[in-house]
Amino acid sequence: MIEVELNKIVIDEKRHDQLIVLKEKNGERVLPIVIGLAEASAIKLKISGFKPERPLTHDLLLSTIKYLEANVEKIIIDELEENTFHAKIVLKTSSGHEKVIDARPSDSIALAVRAHAPIFVKDEIIKQAGIFNKEK
Repeated sequence: MIEVELNKIVIDEKRHDQLIVLKEKNGERVLPIVIGLAEASAIKLKISGFKPERPLTHDLLLSTIKYLEANVEKIIIDELEENTFHAKIVLKTSSGHEKVIDARPSDSIALAVRAHAPIFVKDEIIKQAGIFNKEK
């Protein structure tokens, strides 16, 4: 598993596809992932420090997880099937048990930025779909 961090969000409101770019934490490879406008906006709002009056969807999910006495341990992007990425949200309960939930990478990353949880990508996926960052 390779730890990555959110490097860039590209939002084009005229198109349906938005882009997030994950960068290898201790390396130069990047992984671009196409996501929806709603998820890109949710990520961008949180990163920009926007505080809504009422909880947005991903805020509600995080509150629910905490209410159920669990924490977001990490996010894992673990599959690439027919150009579609798959992810898992790994929760740790107060009793120390791990629970793994299937999710879209976009929702997982939106949750990770709220929970300050690390994001990991299987090395095979980075090798298959990642590119070397040209920016230094």
